[in-house]
Amino acid sequence: MQEVLAGDALEQAALIAGERISAEALMQATLERIGALNPRVNAIVSLRPAEDLLAEARAADAALRAGQRKGWMHGLPLAIKDLEDAAGLPTSKGSPLLAGQVAAADSLMVARMRAAGAIIIGKTNTPEFGLGSHTFNPVHGATGNAWDPARSAGGSSGGAAVALALGMLPVADGSDMMGSLRNPAGWNHVYGMRPSWGRVPDGPGEESFLHPLSTNGPMARSPRDLAALLEVQSGPHPAMPYGLPKERFLNRIATPVAGRRIAWLGDWGGAYPMDPGILDTCAAAMELWPQTGVRVDAVAPPFDPALLWRSWCVLRGFAVAGRLGPLYDAPEKRAQLKPAAIWEVESGRSYSTEDIRAAGLIRSHWYARAAELLSDYDAFALPSAQLWPFDRGVVHPQAIGARATDTYHRWMEVVVPASLIGLPAISLPAGFGAQGLPIGVQIVGRHGDDAGLLQLAQAWHPMRPAADAVPALLQPLAGG
Repeated sequence: MQEVLAGDALEQAALIAGERISAEALMQATLERIGALNPRVNAIVSLRPAEDLLAEARAADAALRAGQRKGWMHGLPLAIKDLEDAAGLPTSKGSPLLAGQVAAADSLMVARMRAAGAIIIGKTNTPEFGLGSHTFNPVHGATGNAWDPARSAGGSSGGAAVALALGMLPVADGSDMMGSLRNPAGWNHVYGMRPSWGRVPDGPGEESFLHPLSTNGPMARSPRDLAALLEVQSGPHPAMPYGLPKERFLNRIATPVAGRRIAWLGDWGGAYPMDPGILDTCAAAMELWPQTGVRVDAVAPPFDPALLWRSWCVLRGFAVAGRLGPLYDAPEKRAQLKPAAIWEVESGRSYSTEDIRAAGLIRSHWYARAAELLSDYDAFALPSAQLWPFDRGVVHPQAIGARATDTYHRWMEVVVPASLIGLPAISLPAGFGAQGLPIGVQIVGRHGDDAGLLQLAQAWHPMRPAADAVPALLQPLAGG
């Protein structure tokens, strides 16, 4: 079963559908893999009892024999990022204020994945309230990188990326505000996709008419799995505005990409400092594109990075202050918030209405300029992170090379251009640095052109650097 666990989710699903393996056997192998590896990395939390999961898998097998296959995910084990509600499971969001609170119902995205046949086995670890691209919290602890458990997994979908890279899950969900699907994917040598705004709705909420900075999306070991999971997660909801129409992605993913063009932005003209080796590794990976007929051009920075950062900090602070403000206002609860959360609330409340309006105008101007760039190019590209995975015990980096960081999240500035204006982006595995740690390249496309990005990712997949690399934790299991 070790080869099965290493395979793509669609391959595992086909084996179950064809009754060449049972959902029960896959669940048993998955639980054994989790038992062997999860103590080293702490990626999956709130794991349900094995006897309950095996019983649910047997029920999935019986339904299949009765001709009642729910969808392509029928019988596949899935752990949900611990920011989303899954009925019967705690949603701690990494905060002691919420620890132990059990969800009464699934969130919209989780309900869609369950309806497609997924068996929800537990949760994947995340930073407290998803703040910061480093997965640690006082409820479940820190998550270690799949390639070196002493290093950070990234975040906030860090647990999801690690579980995926180590074969503890066939596919994973996540969310992305400030690179939370892209950074952990790059740091764990898998794929993470931030879809276009409106592609994957959150479900009815109090802020339905405010443009969000965050969106849910898929993570996978292959672009085909990304496409298949995105089909399940996506589609409009009648109670939500701005939803994009339902689309099929999987049956279009193999489209030839010869003749397409990518603008390489690198470090944004020196504006984004990076650890030694990151820019060289990513630039070398970009040189592979001509094998597919895709042309890559190095282009000048298309927008003032200081304005992008100003707009981002104001709008992010405004959003986080609104969400966490009630906890901050209760002194006994505020004492249990991590410093980054307190800083976000206080920063967000310091901005005037004119500050927020000005930030919105910057965002509008950047969207228009990005549309100009993407009228000449099919995508633009940057590294998925500015640092290599750092020590698991670090709270947040204090410097990038010789440049000190002035906020806890400055080291993820490279993901802001896509996040600020809701463009789709995919982190592609780009190779490894001198210390044997991975990094990704994010390709960013036109709003609504999720299919085009998936097609580029599919073309990338056969030629991706270090395609056959295996984490050291998996090597003792290779012959099992």
